[in-house]
Amino acid sequence: MVAALGSYLDARHRGGRWLVRMEDLDRQRVVSGSAESILRTLELFGLPWDGVIEYQSERTAHYAQALETLKGLGVTFECSCSRRDRDSDTDGGYPGTCRNGPTRTGATAIRFRVEDRLQPVEDRFQGFCQFDLRERGDVIVRRRDGAFAYQLAVVVDDALQGVTDVVRGADLLDSTPWQIALQQALKLPTPRYAHVPLVTEPDGKKLAKSRRSVVLEAGKAGSQACEALRLLRQDPPAELETEAPASIVRWACAHWRPERLHAVREVRVGANGTTV
Repeated sequence: MVAALGSYLDARHRGGRWLVRMEDLDRQRVVSGSAESILRTLELFGLPWDGVIEYQSERTAHYAQALETLKGLGVTFECSCSRRDRDSDTDGGYPGTCRNGPTRTGATAIRFRVEDRLQPVEDRFQGFCQFDLRERGDVIVRRRDGAFAYQLAVVVDDALQGVTDVVRGADLLDSTPWQIALQQALKLPTPRYAHVPLVTEPDGKKLAKSRRSVVLEAGKAGSQACEALRLLRQDPPAELETEAPASIVRWACAHWRPERLHAVREVRVGANGTTV
């Protein structure tokens, strides 16, 4: 909710449209009814979207076309490495094991071959960042089971939907250099990026649904919206907590101060639930 609220406020404050896209490519992990639950939550918290809702599972023809373009450019290769192989790599990035061809028989993924260069990212919230593409490794664009990967899908979708600004959680900042490299290879426009802080546990780990995060409830929508604003460092007045979510969001749109997020990668929830 924090990332959704941040992206909504940024779009509305600047007079932009706010689009909702369901990233449901991994069918094995999609929970029945989850999309409807997400939409109800957005409505509950006063975050109306613009245009039609796009479902990635219905857009695979676009991803297949983009993949064929990459293949034609000679910038992809088949990879037979398993998840266990990747998890055992201690250097963090894919080491290029199958760059000269699959090392074993069986199903293969398809990877995008990155160049040996630095990829700059000018993030509106986080500031200037720079990533070593070879250190990041060759990214998967189609999985071994045939499903298209997130990195390729979002690049294609952003271009087709005319997205000018991507505002999302800082946990996705490391994906941005891959996406820019794919945009450049496919000759697609690169949107502006802005990454809001990641909400973490007191020990610094990502806030998990099973641990300290709270269930979003209609009866607590006002106080929970204000808490999300505090996590975004927007300091809503205390009296706003008794207002309807739509009123809180209107106030937040008018008073949006993105400069308060400059270089803030994470905000921690204290042991007593307060923001630190």
